[in-house]
Amino acid sequence: MAEIKNYTLNFGPQHPAAHGVLRLVLELDGEVIQRADPHIGLLHRATEKLIETKTYIQSLPYMDRLDYVSMMCNEHAYCLAIEKLMELEVPLRAQYIRVMFSEITRLLNHLLWLGAHGLDCGAMNILIYCFREREDLFDMYEAVSGARMHAAYFRPGGVYRDLPDTMPQYKVSKVKNQRAIDRLNDNRSGTLLDFIEDFTKRFPGYVDEYETLLTDNRIWKQRTVGIGVVTPERALNLGFTGPMLRGSGIEWDLRKKQPYEVYQHMEFDIPVGRTGDCYDRYLVRIEEMRQSNRIIQQCVKWLREDSAKGAGPVITDNHKVAAPDRESMKTNMEELIHHFKLFSEGFRVPEGEAYAAVEHPKGEFGIYIVSDGANKPYRLKIRPPGFAHLAAMDEMSRGHMIADAVAVIGTMDIVFGEIDR
Repeated sequence: MAEIKNYTLNFGPQHPAAHGVLRLVLELDGEVIQRADPHIGLLHRATEKLIETKTYIQSLPYMDRLDYVSMMCNEHAYCLAIEKLMELEVPLRAQYIRVMFSEITRLLNHLLWLGAHGLDCGAMNILIYCFREREDLFDMYEAVSGARMHAAYFRPGGVYRDLPDTMPQYKVSKVKNQRAIDRLNDNRSGTLLDFIEDFTKRFPGYVDEYETLLTDNRIWKQRTVGIGVVTPERALNLGFTGPMLRGSGIEWDLRKKQPYEVYQHMEFDIPVGRTGDCYDRYLVRIEEMRQSNRIIQQCVKWLREDSAKGAGPVITDNHKVAAPDRESMKTNMEELIHHFKLFSEGFRVPEGEAYAAVEHPKGEFGIYIVSDGANKPYRLKIRPPGFAHLAAMDEMSRGHMIADAVAVIGTMDIVFGEIDR
């Protein structure tokens, strides 16, 4: 018989499970992976260079487009880095709103991950379940910022505006009659906080539904148990963060270990895995969704409970950094000048350098800024969590089947906007 040599296969970039523009060059022995070489594509290129030509406020919307499923978490790190350099005080109400929306963003991210990972491994229904809840979360984004995804809601010194008192309502159409519309608008009759609170009461039941579909499903376990195992020591050496690190059994979460904003006042647990395989990382993320829900509930309680405690400004009163309100801008010449200067020139950041990191849904997302005292960053470097995880692709998939490469890519929760940047 003729000897069968190793052959090379292109996995992606036009592949539904490649999660964007990933091209994997797989060296195969039959159907077993001997080597996996990830080639990253051309998505949202040169973000860091572009930011050097824009003012600090103009650069903010680029953050939404890095990891385009964790929009506000990216903005959060960027704002924290600027605030560190400028020594800005963020009002307490704004801190609670930021934490609440960071956790809403974590739910958005994990729901997309769960739906897509399930779909990659052959579980079709889970995607539709997850997208049902994402709709409500996107409505929260839209109510507060006007955009469903690229919100640009966090600003240096606080947030763009306070939480609205009303929620958008569904209207009667040819497709839906009044009774159906009333049912849809049932939880939209109050404020945004009422809508969020209603969601947090319903959400644990939805997570139970996801677990019913997957957790004890024998096909799901066959696809994920024992696949892509990473030991705790190796996870640390490879620079893993977030659920990838916690799935290997290391209890590290920036929200607990290096708390920022008001996370030190929040009660939540850090879920940790045991074996470091795809199944453990799935369980860690499922539990993270439950914990995020707890944090959102605590924020809602604080924001509404005591008007004296929960009220107050949502952005700094330093008009060199944040725009004055419309009324004073139209009645006061000095405020008009502040407004004009802020949006034409931007604000100047003192010379120096700062690094700020947040516990992003995928891991540690960091922004390193160097300022030369101008109104634009001199240099900006982004530390995306996915890049370090993708570097471990070869190690995690070696010796597994081609089908397992899909499960490994899925478990990393990769988005190429931040990896390619």
